Amino acid sequence: MSHTRDIITPQLILLFVIAAYGSYLFHEFGHWSIGEILGNDMTYSLNSVSPRSGSYVDPSHDLYSLIGGPAFSILQALIALLLIEKYKNLSIYPFAFFPMYSRFFSLAFGGFDRQDEAKIAVTLDAGRYAVGIVVVVMLVLIVVRCSSTLKIDLKSNGSVTVLGTLCQLLVIGSYELFS
Repeated sequence: MSHTRDIITPQLILLFVIAAYGSYLFHEFGHWSIGEILGNDMTYSLNSVSPRSGSYVDPSHDLYSLIGGPAFSILQALIALLLIEKYKNLSIYPFAFFPMYSRFFSLAFGGFDRQDEAKIAVTLDAGRYAVGIVVVVMLVLIVVRCSSTLKIDLKSNGSVTVLGTLCQLLVIGSYELFS
């Protein structure tokens, strides 16, 4: 049985805003932490991470730092899935949904070649779209499982997608405004 009621509540809207900003910060934390672990002095912001000096201590660190962002997005979604499987709580859903939505949105509308997955694929000579497809498919499968566990139907996920779009634009707009 799917939810037939409208799942968009003021609480869920607030959680989506928190998840949107949190997902961006966690994704960038993935880049930052790998760069730092490898010995680079990294800068960190809502939508950007780079070596403070302008270049990595070793050129290979660029690839590892690039991988850190999508890896942390997948990690966030997996943690949310585990929590949803255990607690069956709709309040966790934004933290599973938003990593998938933000990666899809960025790849589809953010200039594909500028995204982490495209840069990773080019560096690994893996085919331009290969890494992006793998990352998005993994995240979509996690969201599908979360939706199934929480009994969220397609119509409700349509509403969630609209909310995700608004939150995505809020994050992008605030980043542009304050950077």
